[in-house]
Amino acid sequence: MSEQSDPSFPSYPSSNGDPSAPATILIVDDLPDNLAVLGDILLPQYRVLAASTGERALRLAAAQPPPDLILLDVMMPGMDGYQVLARLQADEHTRDIPVIFVTAMNGVEDEERGLEQGAADYIAKPLRPRIVLARVHTQLALKRAGDLLRERNASLEAEVQRRLGENQVIQDVSIHALARLAEVRDNETGNHLRRTQGYVSTLARRLREQPRFAGELTERTLDLLAKSALLHDIGKVGIPDHILRKPGPLTAAEREVMKTHAKLGSDAIEQAERDALRPVAFLTLAKDIAHYHHEQWDGSGYPEGLVGEAIPLAARLMALADVFDALISRRVYKEPFPLETARDLIREASGRQFDPTLVEVFLDGFDEIAAIANRYRDG
Repeated sequence: MSEQSDPSFPSYPSSNGDPSAPATILIVDDLPDNLAVLGDILLPQYRVLAASTGERALRLAAAQPPPDLILLDVMMPGMDGYQVLARLQADEHTRDIPVIFVTAMNGVEDEERGLEQGAADYIAKPLRPRIVLARVHTQLALKRAGDLLRERNASLEAEVQRRLGENQVIQDVSIHALARLAEVRDNETGNHLRRTQGYVSTLARRLREQPRFAGELTERTLDLLAKSALLHDIGKVGIPDHILRKPGPLTAAEREVMKTHAKLGSDAIEQAERDALRPVAFLTLAKDIAHYHHEQWDGSGYPEGLVGEAIPLAARLMALADVFDALISRRVYKEPFPLETARDLIREASGRQFDPTLVEVFLDGFDEIAAIANRYRDG
C-alpha cells in the first residue's frame, strides 16, 4: 500500500451535503505538476477539485456545496495566495473554509505572514505525503467540530426563540385577561382599552421623532408602553360595585374612594414585581402608568400631586389618552363629545392638565388619533 493510502489517514467525511461522502478539497497551484502531486496524495481519501489561478479558485470556492478545505499556493502569477485568502475571508459564503498555504517559501517570516493573515496552517515544499495528510486531516477535524458547534448553537438559539415566543404569548394573554377583568367590572368602557392603547402608541411614536425623546422611546419601549397601557385601570378591580357601577355622578366621598384605584393598581403591580423571579420590564412602566395617569401638569392631580416632568413620561402619555377617550365616550351622565370638540378641550388644557409638548404631538397627529377612535367606536 502506498504511503498516501495508509489507513492511519482515513477519509474524513464532508461537512456539506451527504455526511457519508468524502470531504472535498480544493487545491490551487499555477503549476500542473504540483496539482498532480497533491492530487495523487489526496485522491485515495478525498474528493479533489483543482484550480490553476486565483480567479478560478474563488469561483470553485463559491460554488455549492463549497469545498471543505483549500490547499493554496502562495506564489502565483496575477492574483497570489495572499490575495486569494483575503478575498475568501471577505465573502461571508467562503470565510469559514479553512485554508492551508502550500509553498516553497519556507522562511519563518513567510510562515508568520501566512498565519497572521488567517491561514489555518502552512506546508512547505517539497511535499511529504504523510505530513500533508496529517495536516489535512487535522484541519478537517477542526472544521467538522466547528460546524457541529455552530449547528448545535443554531438549534439551541431556535429553541430559545421558540420558548421566548411561547412565553411572550402567555404574557400577552395574561395582560389582556387582567385588563379585561377591570373592563368587565366597569360596564361603560367598551373599546376603551383598544383606543387608549392606540392613542398611547401613536403619541409615543410621534414623540420619538423629537431628538430629546429618541433615546428614551426605543422600539422596545414603544412595545412595552403599548402593553402597559392596557393595565392603567387595573386598580378599579378594588373599587366597590356601588361606586364603580353607579349610574350617575359620584358624590365627593365616592370620588375620593374612586381615586384610590390608582394606588390600588400600582400596589398590585408592585406585588407582581416582587413575586417575579426576575425583573419584568413592562411591569415598571405599567406601575408608573397605573399610579400616575391621573396626575396633572400643574400639580393639581392625584394621588401624589406631581408637577411637570416629575410625572413619568409613560403616565403623561396615558393621561392625555385617557381623558381624550373619556371626552368622546358616552356616559350615563353625559353624551359623547364630537372628536373636534374633544380635541379643542385638550388644546385648552395644555400646560395646565397636560404636558404642552404632548399636546402639540397630539394635535399634529390628530387625524391618526381620530382614525383609531373611529375604528374602535363603541356600539
